[in-house]
Amino acid sequence: MKSPRNFLRIFALVSVVAVCLAILFGGRVAAFRSHKASPTDMSQNDMNGMGTQPAARKVLYWYDPMHPAYKASKPGKAPDCGMDLVPKYADGSASAPKQDSGQQTQAPAAPSGRKILYWYDPMLAGYRSDKPGKSPMGMELIPKYAEPEAAQSMAPGTVAITPAQQQLMGVTTGIVQSKLLVRDIHTTATLTPDETKIAHIHVKVSGFIDKAYIDYVGQFVKKGQPLFTLYSPDLVATQDEYLIAKRGDRMLGNAPYKEVADGAQSLLRSARERLKLWDISDGQIRKLDETGKVSRDITFYSPITGFVTDRKVFPQTSVTPETDLYTVSDLSTIWALADVYEYELPYVHVGQSATLQLSYSPGKTYTGRISYIYPTVDPVTRTAKVRIDIPNPRFDLKPNMFADATLKISYGRQIAIPQNAVLDSGLKQTVFVVHKGGQFEPRSVQVGPTIDGQVVILSGLKPGEEIVTSGNFLIDSDSQMSGALSDMKH
Repeated sequence: MKSPRNFLRIFALVSVVAVCLAILFGGRVAAFRSHKASPTDMSQNDMNGMGTQPAARKVLYWYDPMHPAYKASKPGKAPDCGMDLVPKYADGSASAPKQDSGQQTQAPAAPSGRKILYWYDPMLAGYRSDKPGKSPMGMELIPKYAEPEAAQSMAPGTVAITPAQQQLMGVTTGIVQSKLLVRDIHTTATLTPDETKIAHIHVKVSGFIDKAYIDYVGQFVKKGQPLFTLYSPDLVATQDEYLIAKRGDRMLGNAPYKEVADGAQSLLRSARERLKLWDISDGQIRKLDETGKVSRDITFYSPITGFVTDRKVFPQTSVTPETDLYTVSDLSTIWALADVYEYELPYVHVGQSATLQLSYSPGKTYTGRISYIYPTVDPVTRTAKVRIDIPNPRFDLKPNMFADATLKISYGRQIAIPQNAVLDSGLKQTVFVVHKGGQFEPRSVQVGPTIDGQVVILSGLKPGEEIVTSGNFLIDSDSQMSGALSDMKH
């Protein structure tokens, strides 16, 4: 005899099985009852059996199967994913009614006279059907309509988008224009003296400094101003030789023997040339002619106007031709060496204008021109030096100052469009051109530099054409899907 506990276990197991069977068969009975034909349906089936064709069902609206909340009053494509809209019929279904076996389902007429090419599953790209229904995955099939004749004559990938869809997608357009483009390159610069206006003072004969007129660095000197006096035994001896040659020329210059006269004149010329080669000026030689006395000290003068930037002249010191006695720099023109990145160098040319500003002197601008582009690039900063000549009449700009430089780059008149209008995949740049009837054609373009949000178009567009300036990503998705479906058709 079985125990009460085993009996209760058997009873619970039987109860669970009975509930499962009730749920299973109860659902099937309910489905059967819900699909049981009404008298009206029977009469309709009888009419079908008699060969009468069913009337075309009324389309309430069209919707996106991936986003059922989106509805439209006419067929087209969904704005978010580019899928063809599915018709919603008056009987609550999204597909054509099924008829008796042996008869083909009649597809509803396409609104607006558009021809349905086939039905496809948006989730199963390779599946097609010549009648509406469901795909093997259970998805409602979507009609593929023939493109309008205007779209068929366009380039591959051209899509048609209604004004309402364009508004939902946020599409804006603009007109391609040819405009004068100017760009500013902002960089830093270091000021340095004009190397073509620097004088290094040397003597060409050994001697001793007797007196130094310029006795500190930074002193301003004018051209022809005395710098120092030099005592040189060689200079004294040469002056003496010159005076002797001059007396000989006076005595023998008119001698009856031509060889004697020529010899006296030759000695005078040689003595004069030696004095000039040792930087004795014509005025000093003229004074020697007038006085007939040898000068113990010879005065040397500044060859240019500028500032003394180096000095090695001190009284009672010996000097040689190798000694760099003074360095005088003319700062009326100063150089600004600006750093330009290597990718910007193709747009920098000699003769371009440039402006200079000092951070501690706001509002004051100095203007110059690019005079030279150095041939090497710094391997660390990846920049090249660009030399700008800046007039400095009041000596406001001083060597080794830092400044902010702005280089004016002119690209001339170019076709330019907003940067957002170009879809750049890395290997290909695409712009959508707007045509009549809401047609959007993808067109490949060749782009140049980007200037303040404007992209230079080298080829692919003409002035006056209308292009998409925003919302082109959604249009591109629709275009790619249209192209993929077109490839499948072929």
